[in-house]
Amino acid sequence: MRNRLPLLLATLALLAACRAKEAEPDIPRLLADLQGEDEGKSGQANLELIRIGEPALPGLAELLKSGDPRVRRRVASTFWGMGPRARSAVPVLAETLTDPDPGLRTQVAMALENMGPDAKDAVPALVKALSDRDRRVRQAAVKALGGIGPGAEAAIPALNRALSKGPWPEAEEAILRIRASGPAPAAP
Repeated sequence: MRNRLPLLLATLALLAACRAKEAEPDIPRLLADLQGEDEGKSGQANLELIRIGEPALPGLAELLKSGDPRVRRRVASTFWGMGPRARSAVPVLAETLTDPDPGLRTQVAMALENMGPDAKDAVPALVKALSDRDRRVRQAAVKALGGIGPGAEAAIPALNRALSKGPWPEAEEAILRIRASGPAPAAP
């Protein structure tokens, strides 16, 4: 047994050295693949960027400002997949809630919802999105506010105003989640 111990230790050291030499991810290549026409490559790049997380955020934030709607929606999907790991992108996502593309606004609100409490800095932009002309954007915004939870307390007056216009179960649920307990208030 003692004769095998040096061999076992050498093998473990070799394995550790191999792991340490793993190449850094090629973020520029992945960002280029994400923008490409090849759906397979784009999908793989999306998954890899999600796995990489925070180091990919600056490049993704720049792509979110690009002119190509297809790419911008892919980037929003990547942010959604990252969830709370994309929290440093909250300012650019909140800014994007005013974009002319309602599909992109919807996806951005969904990404903010998936970040949960880490998206609390987007609350003012999400409150504005409650008045969006597109129903899907309003719906995604209300869900995002509920996903943020108690950090979205400032949204309760706007949610109550929305409820005063008619029933909206998701707004009631959002208020419950923001308050973290207790019954939803009756609409004024």
